[in-house]
Amino acid sequence: MKAINKMLCLVDGEHYLPVTQQAIDTLNNLEHIDVAGAVFIGGTEKLRDDSEETYSQKLGVPVQFAEDKDIPYDIIVSMIRQYNIDTVMDLSDEPILDYPKRFKIACSVLNEGISYEGPDFKFEPVSQYDIMKKPSITILGTGKRIGKTAVSGFVSRLIDKNNYEPCVIAMGRGGPSEPEIVHGEELEITSKFLLEQSEKGIHAASDHWEDALMSRILTIGCRRCGGGMAGEVFLTNMKKGAKLANEVDSKLAIFEGSGAAIPPIKTDKKITLVGANQPIETVTGYFGPYRISLGDLIILTMCEEPMASKDKIAKIEEFIQEINPDAPIISTVFRPKPLEDISGKNVLFATTAPEGVKDKLVQYLEKNYKCKIIGTTSHLSNRPLLREDMKKYMDNADVMLSELKAAAVDVATKDAINAGLDVVYCDNIPIPINDTYPDLSKTIINLVNSAIDNFDNQI
Repeated sequence: MKAINKMLCLVDGEHYLPVTQQAIDTLNNLEHIDVAGAVFIGGTEKLRDDSEETYSQKLGVPVQFAEDKDIPYDIIVSMIRQYNIDTVMDLSDEPILDYPKRFKIACSVLNEGISYEGPDFKFEPVSQYDIMKKPSITILGTGKRIGKTAVSGFVSRLIDKNNYEPCVIAMGRGGPSEPEIVHGEELEITSKFLLEQSEKGIHAASDHWEDALMSRILTIGCRRCGGGMAGEVFLTNMKKGAKLANEVDSKLAIFEGSGAAIPPIKTDKKITLVGANQPIETVTGYFGPYRISLGDLIILTMCEEPMASKDKIAKIEEFIQEINPDAPIISTVFRPKPLEDISGKNVLFATTAPEGVKDKLVQYLEKNYKCKIIGTTSHLSNRPLLREDMKKYMDNADVMLSELKAAAVDVATKDAINAGLDVVYCDNIPIPINDTYPDLSKTIINLVNSAIDNFDNQI
């Protein structure tokens, strides 16, 4: 027997009351729908009577009014919880609700774990399958190229060093058709090894290979296709990957998002990455607030000029604090860390970092790793431009230093080896922009301990 869908309707005083009443009656007459309440979210100044009791009687359901001219987001959430609502149905319209207000309502509703819909739209919270039989955390982000894999690697190494024995489950747009285990703790993952994998048709720069190389722990590679506005994927084999994670020899699982897509696995704690380089409306509008609200720790990345000004960083931090006041916020930059010694070498450096920060990265590498950067390219994601850049500098280079991203294996590694260069991969390390923030390592360890406590308390 199909369960009853308890519904909360959003209505306004712009509509003639008998019309609103007919709409609610229409919903109530549908099988399996029970309208449990209504919120007048605006336009109440046009009503003849401002009594909630009067309109509760007229509409036949409990009614609450907005107390002022602002949209009553808090009342919507309160009624969802009071009446155990399954769906919020929007029967309002312009001028009471515009697009930004509707997205804000959607974020509030989805954060309650229920759907928000109207005459021609429906938004649902991201699927969270309850599969895990060991403590787990999720690393998700508000967009692409904001450093999820780098942070995942940092988290993995940190908690592995502290004897938590993690594994990483990553989903990528080039991931395998069946979940693939890579024993990063056992394999010697060299440039030639990755090139051999690439020539077999494997996407050897996929996230789980990067995780295995950078963290030297067991990783499980999954694939995904599509990414919905709130983070749902159209297709993924991560459920299978999660079941594998239950079976492998690890004590804690780390699920890594892809782009703005969120892993569809229920975990004990979540880290949300926010890119300060993103358009601010992407962070503060649309479904940015939804993703931010999911995080138990917020790591703000790319916090430097020209990607983000101090003023922009401060505005984003203030917004995050408003949306998710209980989550620690740590603003960071990334700095490269070669996995092998490159001191005294002439280096060609390939990165996904934008042109505007290349000079900072070059200075950092030369100062900290005693090398000479003779050329750089920011075109790891553009194969033709990457090849053009490499041709300019390869004759004068000893080493190809590359992030393990995009065309790092099938172009950068392959062409460098053919030219007689050594190939060294580099990690990206998140570093807080100043010492006013909580200690990043301690904060992550505290979150992991909290995830373990959550898991143990549910057993």
